[in-house]
Amino acid sequence: MRGLTGAGPSEARGSTQAVIAAVATLTAIALFVAACGTGGTGARDEGPAHASAVAGSGASPAPSPSDSYRRVDAVALVKHDPAVSAAVKRELKPCSGDDYPVDVSYGALTGGSVDDVVVNVLTCADAVGIGSYVYRDDDGAYKNVFKSEESPVYAEIEDGVLSVTKQFYRKGDPISSPSGEDVTPYRWTVGRFVPGKGVHRFYSNSVGGDATPTPGN
Repeated sequence: MRGLTGAGPSEARGSTQAVIAAVATLTAIALFVAACGTGGTGARDEGPAHASAVAGSGASPAPSPSDSYRRVDAVALVKHDPAVSAAVKRELKPCSGDDYPVDVSYGALTGGSVDDVVVNVLTCADAVGIGSYVYRDDDGAYKNVFKSEESPVYAEIEDGVLSVTKQFYRKGDPISSPSGEDVTPYRWTVGRFVPGKGVHRFYSNSVGGDATPTPGN
């Protein structure tokens, strides 16, 4: 009387399998509830979709380039600028093909909503700076707010300050080897660039030597 004395091997196996299946089902449900309680979303945990799902809002947009930056045609800007001398305009021609000897930098110098533009015009033969200019956006049009045509000259943006370098020569210096340089910082003050205290720097005569700075007046 197998029904009274207990289940046989086949019935026991069936009962064991049923218990295992029930436990597995309960475990899966428990894991699912735990995941929901902690904000987990399975495979989506490592992606941005997880963050938006937990926050209950759309994912944050990817960073975009600064809206203040607007690229310009620097060559056309200089050629059509009445403040640029005729001598510089004559030198502003391609060195080869459409490659003009012009360096262009963008940055905040004057506090405008659009980045200012710094343009350096160089010679093709030896890359000597013959003109440096700063253009500021004025209601959609660029206005010349600084110029220096005392060659050799080069202007740069350094930490929100206009830095203008002018090399100087002593008698007998070849064009490729000036004796030193004067570096002057310019800050935008009350609608114009005002020069600050500069540095008078002499180049070392030794090979690979560094320049020796001397405070300006």
